[in-house]
Amino acid sequence: MKVAFGFKAHSGWAALVVVGLNNDSFEVVDRRRVELAREEWAKQPYHAAEELQPSEARKVVQRGIDSAHKLALREMSAAVKREEANGHRIVGCGVLIGAAMPAWTVDEILAVHFRMHKAEGVLFREALAKAAATCNLRLARVPEKTVINFAATTLRRPEAKLVNELAALGKRAGPPWGKDQKEAALAAMIALSQLSDEL
Repeated sequence: MKVAFGFKAHSGWAALVVVGLNNDSFEVVDRRRVELAREEWAKQPYHAAEELQPSEARKVVQRGIDSAHKLALREMSAAVKREEANGHRIVGCGVLIGAAMPAWTVDEILAVHFRMHKAEGVLFREALAKAAATCNLRLARVPEKTVINFAATTLRRPEAKLVNELAALGKRAGPPWGKDQKEAALAAMIALSQLSDEL
């Protein structure tokens, strides 16, 4: 079966849903929570560095970034191995993304609190995107704020029909099927649709 990964990142973890295409019908193949931070501070490395001297703060932030990228690659590689072991062909990976962040330095981010939240949101999404590239997976960047509209356009379905299809997909998969799983599934469905067309 052709499958794609869908990821919705949070601070220190992400929801992963793997969706397959079976006779023109979407099907949840796997879903799980993947950890992107080993230690509590690494979930919010900019916050952890907030009270430190600039040189030490930069080191802490870099350690957090390096850790997130290492864990994202580990989780992505494990997901690839699982699906290949099950005989599936991985088409690509969809990652929900937010608005682009200006090219602020660590010092500029630490100077304004809302920037720290923005940088931490971007950090884990970008770690997953980079891990997909390292694993030679083609990437679909999916705008998180307009995901339903974007999915309806990409999948050529009315939004109401897509919402019903998503609910049915969750019913077949069983719980948990909350907002994270639905949006990760949409990212995977978009990746399947966009990237299959490019093969």
